[in-house]
Order: sequence, then structure tokens, then C-alpha cells
Amino acid sequence: MISLSIVIPAYNESGNFAKGVLDQIHEYLAIKKYPHEVIVVDDGSNDDTPELVKKFIADKPTWQLIANPHQGKAQTVAAGIAKAKYDAILFTDFDQATPIFEVEKLLPFLKRGYDVVIGSREVEGSKRLGEPWYRHLMGRGFNLFVNLFAFGNIHDTQCGFKLFKTPVAQKLFSQLLVYGHKAETRAFTGAFDVEVLYLAHKQGYSIAEVPVFWTHVITNRVSPVKDSLRMFLDLIRIRLADLTGQYNK
Repeated sequence: MISLSIVIPAYNESGNFAKGVLDQIHEYLAIKKYPHEVIVVDDGSNDDTPELVKKFIADKPTWQLIANPHQGKAQTVAAGIAKAKYDAILFTDFDQATPIFEVEKLLPFLKRGYDVVIGSREVEGSKRLGEPWYRHLMGRGFNLFVNLFAFGNIHDTQCGFKLFKTPVAQKLFSQLLVYGHKAETRAFTGAFDVEVLYLAHKQGYSIAEVPVFWTHVITNRVSPVKDSLRMFLDLIRIRLADLTGQYNK
């Protein structure tokens, strides 16, 4: 029987909290027989997210909250992964754009021997709702660029729903350079998924891409033009770090 650690990054999530997204996760896990834990990692929120989460988990012994300084999503996820204690780790977005029950589609691939299983909005069988056409076009353009520079065979690196064998996740996230420890001034997500998957590919870990259901959640955190440009530049930094041997140190 598999055991599962679920890592949920959080930053100014009071609006999403009001939608009952954590209730959905709790209700789903309540009917599951496998051992599990939920690790919510707050990325230095400046709203009442930490207080709301503390109150929510007060009577839930399998849940915990980690308070982080604001460092961006990569290090928020990394903090949760470092604390995980079970066989596999799923990281999933607080807004539950991909609902928690979609993990049922990913778990069988770990049993087949894959090290990393990523939810995808682009492979056959996936379904996406409500995304503006320009966001979809920009995402496709970025993934094309990623495949030219890095992988050649991953259709969607950015879906925030990924499952790892725990030792693999803890190793990969400890090796981040472009998205290593650094201060952030806003809720920039960036291409840390690309750096993680690039390292996994470089080190020979097996990666499965699995279709999932995904709904676009409106947010004011993303600046499509500025953030896309920064992600392109970060992809170049990832390649340069590899070419100069920094990942080998």
C-alpha cells in the first residue's frame, strides 16, 4: 500500500480558502485507506492565510502548516518536500485548479516504476476549462521553447500537479540553482518546474506525463508578458548552469 505526502504552497490564499478548497482535500482523503499527510507551506502571506489554515487544521492531526519567509513558489514547495515522510509526494496548487482526486490517475504510474509523474493539460485525454486563448497560446509557445532547449518530449511542464517518489523529489529540489534560495518581492511562480524536470531528465529518472482535468482560476498574480519573458530568461539560465557544470558540483 502506498503512503502519500501532499504539499500545498500558499500565498495570500484567503479568496481561495473561502471557496472551500481545503475542505475538498480533507473530504477526499477521509475516504482513503492509505497513510497520508498534508503539508501546507505558507510563503510569507501578508493576508490572513496563516490564521485561516491554522484554524482549519486544528482538529486534523495529519495536517501541518509550515511558515516560510517569502521566497517564491519553488522554495515554498521545496520546504514542504523536505519535511515529507511518506513514500510519495504530490504537490498541488492551493486553488485546486486540478482537483485532488486526479491523483488517482497518477498513482498507478509509480507502481509501474516511474520516478516522476506529471499532470498534463496538453496530452490526449486531458481537459481544460475556462482558459483565455492568449494564455493558452503563450503556454504552448513556452512549452515549444522548453522542448527545443531541454527535453524534446514533454508537452506541459507547468501544470501544478506533480507526483514523485519521495527520495527523488527531495534530491531534485535540494539541487535547484536558478530557483534556489532567494528573496521574492511578489508571487512569481516562474519555471521552477522546468528546472526540476530538467534535473530529473539529466539524471536519468523516468518521467510519465498523464492527462488531467484542469480549470483556469482567475488571478491577478500573473503578468503574462513580463512573467513569460522572465521564464524564458530563466530557461536560458538553466541551460547555462548545466553547460558550465554547476549542476555537477
